[in-house]
Amino acid sequence: MEKVSVVILNWNGCDMLRQFLPSVIQHSQADGVEVCVADNGSTDSSVEMLRAQFPAVRLILLEQNYGFAEGYNRALSQVEAEYVVLLNSDVEVTSQWLAPLTTYMDAHPQVAACQPKIRSYHQKDKFEYAGAAGGYIDKYGYPFCRGRILTEVETDCGQYDTVAPVFWATGAALFIRLCEYRKVGGLDGRFFAHMEEIDLCWRLRARGSEIVCIPQSVVYHVGGATLAKENPRKTYLNFRNNLLLLYKNLPTEELIPVMRVRAWLDRLAMLRFLLCGDLKNMRAICEARKEYKRICCDYLKDREANLQKTSVQVIPERIKNSILWQFYVRGVKRFSQLSNFK
Repeated sequence: MEKVSVVILNWNGCDMLRQFLPSVIQHSQADGVEVCVADNGSTDSSVEMLRAQFPAVRLILLEQNYGFAEGYNRALSQVEAEYVVLLNSDVEVTSQWLAPLTTYMDAHPQVAACQPKIRSYHQKDKFEYAGAAGGYIDKYGYPFCRGRILTEVETDCGQYDTVAPVFWATGAALFIRLCEYRKVGGLDGRFFAHMEEIDLCWRLRARGSEIVCIPQSVVYHVGGATLAKENPRKTYLNFRNNLLLLYKNLPTEELIPVMRVRAWLDRLAMLRFLLCGDLKNMRAICEARKEYKRICCDYLKDREANLQKTSVQVIPERIKNSILWQFYVRGVKRFSQLSNFK
């Protein structure tokens, strides 16, 4: 069994692999470390390129595009390692990036998952939107990060260079114990993509495991490589899946009040798109809410199982108020300004 298996899920990303896979291979060379590419039924020349140019990389072939979540579930069913890294194909890693993650996890068995510090590939002094220095969530399901609140992304000046507990670790570079991944059921394949790592981490935290960011490890993420920001498909998946993760994981006494507020907040989001003339994204939110109402009953057993297995009733990394209120009304633009974490 390997110590660490770095698994990159690919779908028609030949150019991304050609650009970023060399850094992963170069900086992941250590005893007990393997680099894998799981191909999600690509129709471009990805597989042929990998076989020709990167023959040392283990190739896992999936017969169709299962999406991010189910693609990883199927890929990791073919992996045996103590730790796995779910690494996006558009991530550039740095020298010795795995060492701080592995060392910390070896010394802290109560920690199920972690992430490195994520900086922007295009603006390397700034944090990257999807992960930054570790993820949190507010009362109504809105995610934010050390280094990024809503649309405000901070410059990395070393202000978040301490190891810190987080609510969720980004799926762009998620380092996790494979046994814990399997114990909680892995990613929810029905999500297809977006919010699936937050749902996974919520299950882990609620059952007593810890999640941290280890900023001594640094990677650079392009971001938006699959779907651009405010792409209607991405908007649809984000809103639908966010509602589903709330339904699956919220304590009973919070479910109805939180969902009532979310209904109004989602209407405000639709109004914003309408006023901007963006009818496609407005409709995407409307369709996401309709789909959530149609399928939420299919998740009842998941909800009951999650609540039954919950051992941590109050997760401190889930703030008790609204990040939207903090951002738009109180003017909080930086993570360090949030009173919850002072």
